[in-house]
Amino acid sequence: MTTVIAADQPLKIGSLEFPSRLIVGTGKYATYELMKDCLAASGADVITVAVRRERLVDSEGRNILDFIDLSRYTILPNTAGCFSAEDAVRVARLGREILEGLENPGADWVKLEVLGDTKTLLPDPVATLEATEQLVKDGFQVLCYTTDDPITAKRLKDAGASSVMPAGSPIGSGQGILNPNNIRICLEYLKEEDPEYPVIVDAGVGTASDVSMAMELGCDGVLLNTGIAGAKDPLRMAEAMKLATQSGRLAYQAGRIPKKLYATASSPESGTITDRPQ
Repeated sequence: MTTVIAADQPLKIGSLEFPSRLIVGTGKYATYELMKDCLAASGADVITVAVRRERLVDSEGRNILDFIDLSRYTILPNTAGCFSAEDAVRVARLGREILEGLENPGADWVKLEVLGDTKTLLPDPVATLEATEQLVKDGFQVLCYTTDDPITAKRLKDAGASSVMPAGSPIGSGQGILNPNNIRICLEYLKEEDPEYPVIVDAGVGTASDVSMAMELGCDGVLLNTGIAGAKDPLRMAEAMKLATQSGRLAYQAGRIPKKLYATASSPESGTITDRPQ
């Protein structure tokens, strides 16, 4: 008799739920047509779009929203390119206006980015906290991009963020998860009182193994863009990222064996199969 693996719980962020735990971006693609195909291959239910007016239209005057199936995807507007709390709040409100006109279910949520400088693209922790507090007061569900500092992460959750999203490494760097121990501590701090609180790794993912690592650490999801859009074959990488999200999640749920200094035989020298080391 074959045992069937029980279906996973959906990813829940604020008031919304999604089957896929992979969130993908829409920037840096060579063409909108390629972006459209990669979104489909990724299996994502949520896609994030920069909502500054100059970023919605390409050099040919085509609007990115015309290439996104709004009946298939929930749009997560982001405040990419903002370097102050005031600017981020303004862009978030603009995103809400756009999505309300499109009747998209993500109209009242935002991926918050408030960057410190153009060289590192690391978040400004003070401005990020300030913008989070303001947007929560305005009724937004805030998915907050931050560093992997556990104290900052905890403060953002306390400020009302619907999800805290620590960076694996700097935006677009492809360095993967540089400090898994910090991610573990972030998970401990953020889930201490609410085990279901969604923690999503955002930024720095370069390939499928980075996604698997994030999921195996116990993160609830991964948000990425350049890892797919910048790959030599974006379409294949989109599929790889989908599978890595699924396999990493399964591995986390299965529970890995402990790491040991010395070997442990996998085949018993005597006894029955039930005597094998667990």
